[in-house]
Amino acid sequence: MLMALKLAHRASLMVLLICTDKLHCNVDPPEEIKIIDPGHLGRLEITWTLPSGLINTQECAIHYQLEYFNAYTKRWDVIQTPQRTYSAQFDLMKDISVRVYTLLGGCGTNNTWIKSLNYKELVQKPPGTGRHGKAVKDFGCVIYNMEHMICNWNKHPNAPASSQFHMYYWHNELEKTEECPKYLFTNEVKSGCNFTGKHFPDFTDINFCVNGSSSEGPLMPTYACIQIQNYVKLDHADKPVLLTGQLAHINLLWRKPDGRVPEHCLEWEVEHTKEGPHGKNESRISTMHTRLTFPTVGNKERNCFTVRSRVHKYCAERSFWSEWSPYACHSGGSKFDN
Repeated sequence: MLMALKLAHRASLMVLLICTDKLHCNVDPPEEIKIIDPGHLGRLEITWTLPSGLINTQECAIHYQLEYFNAYTKRWDVIQTPQRTYSAQFDLMKDISVRVYTLLGGCGTNNTWIKSLNYKELVQKPPGTGRHGKAVKDFGCVIYNMEHMICNWNKHPNAPASSQFHMYYWHNELEKTEECPKYLFTNEVKSGCNFTGKHFPDFTDINFCVNGSSSEGPLMPTYACIQIQNYVKLDHADKPVLLTGQLAHINLLWRKPDGRVPEHCLEWEVEHTKEGPHGKNESRISTMHTRLTFPTVGNKERNCFTVRSRVHKYCAERSFWSEWSPYACHSGGSKFDN
């Protein structure tokens, strides 16, 4: 009796693994997908079920290929995992599209993973809460010197005059969402949040939501997801120091602004303005160093310099330029002025 059951089970596997080519067989995809929102403002849990035809399968290793559309990068992300759950970041203002394939290996497949021809798909529309359009527009954040963050927004033109706004945020070091610790106001209406004193981890998604209510009903929330290293703005550097060098050279020196950004993550732009007998000339120089040398032509010209900085692309995907430093000028000979 036991031998008959084993033969029947192996026969079912042979039927299961009838292949159209070496990479695709008539393996069933998962039977159900669920998307669970734990209230983390866009970080969702995706779960799926084992295909019923594989419930009693022991000869095969079972993995899954999860594909989901990333609205932030505007492309499909692909994950292969032996688990039946995965946490991913989504923009809750847009459709959530997820599909899962079944992968089989180790059961007469010549060490090749076999992918199901079909997939299980789930498309979930935004909740659509809000009767009067979006609450706010132009949401954005800046992290000054990698030390404190300010986020701002503008009231949406279609929002009723009675609108009230609230901001919430979450990252993976928080057990639950928290509300803005200190609101900023424009004309007695909430228009931003000051996070001074709050810690935010680097290279980690920080999720935000600004929602609104009014006497006419709820407003549509705005969601955003950032990583703080990509939104850093530094203070301007101190006024550069000018030193005369040998052979009529000017040595230009400056130091990095205060803050947590490592010096090797900074790039600099120096604006050089030169006025002489033949007119005025301006140029800009990019550098990773905090010192440059410039030739001069004795007493016949005036050289002025200003410097700004930002986080280099090797340390962040994007960043903001600082303001320009105060000018430092050299007017021939060894005379320095403002």
